[in-house]
Amino acid sequence: MKTHAEAMVLASFAADSLALGVHWIYDTNRIAVEFGRVVDLLPPEASGYHPTRQKGEFTHYGDQGFHLLQHLVRHQGKFDPAAYAGEWRDFFTGYPGYMDKATKATLHNMETGMPMTACGSPSTDLGGAARIAPLIYRYRDDLDLLVRAVKEQTALTHTGSGIEDGALFIARSCYAILHGANIQEAFSQALDCSIDDVDLDLRLNKSIAAENMSAFQAVQEFGPMCAVNAALPGAVCTALRHADNLEEALIETVMAGGDSAARGMVVGMVLGASLGRNAIPRRWLEGMVKYREIEAALEKLP
Repeated sequence: MKTHAEAMVLASFAADSLALGVHWIYDTNRIAVEFGRVVDLLPPEASGYHPTRQKGEFTHYGDQGFHLLQHLVRHQGKFDPAAYAGEWRDFFTGYPGYMDKATKATLHNMETGMPMTACGSPSTDLGGAARIAPLIYRYRDDLDLLVRAVKEQTALTHTGSGIEDGALFIARSCYAILHGANIQEAFSQALDCSIDDVDLDLRLNKSIAAENMSAFQAVQEFGPMCAVNAALPGAVCTALRHADNLEEALIETVMAGGDSAARGMVVGMVLGASLGRNAIPRRWLEGMVKYREIEAALEKLP
């Protein structure tokens, strides 16, 4: 199980890095014409959202996921929400990358003196849940601790309707896969654990039933935007359609446009947990600037 859990983390980071070059381009024709089929890591556009990033680096989602991984190492494998909140604030002080509305709102709340663990924005963006691979890795043998940590991590910055449900759906799905379930079974089991947000519940049910829908069709159906009720069902469809091909799944995620980084991180987690490390193209791993640091951090965790 440990090697598949490692692959889950690595594939999630690789997905974010692959999406970096065309992240938040919503015009899929433009992606195809200007970039071709995105099969390798690319530098971001100078005029885009991530002009300070380099080829092989991460979006702000991946950066936060890596910061979370470092937190776990610093705290001997324990997720400490109060300590993490302070470290997260310090991380974003002078951060050179893109800061989204959820980040800005959370930082503002922290500056006003609100309790550090009660400063989360009302955002419903999937990005708040997509960075949890390090927590699933650490708590892969304890579902109760995993659920608690995922709730606390997500609520630090995102508290909008459906986002906690979405984060727990991802965590429970990956946990089930690491414990022997196939992807379809894992998604169904996670959905049975109750999704309080009615719209997200309906959309996830529809996405699980539409396992032959392509990534492009799924994004067109559910929407290319960041909101969890659009992005998560799109990721679910993509993982089911390409259940035996992680590389194709992540390429198709990028080519479908929009918030491909958040969707990709979820698809990467699911397929990495299912297929293992050999499913991740070596060129993507070697191309990631922080690949060796991620490997070293995983080795330090239980």
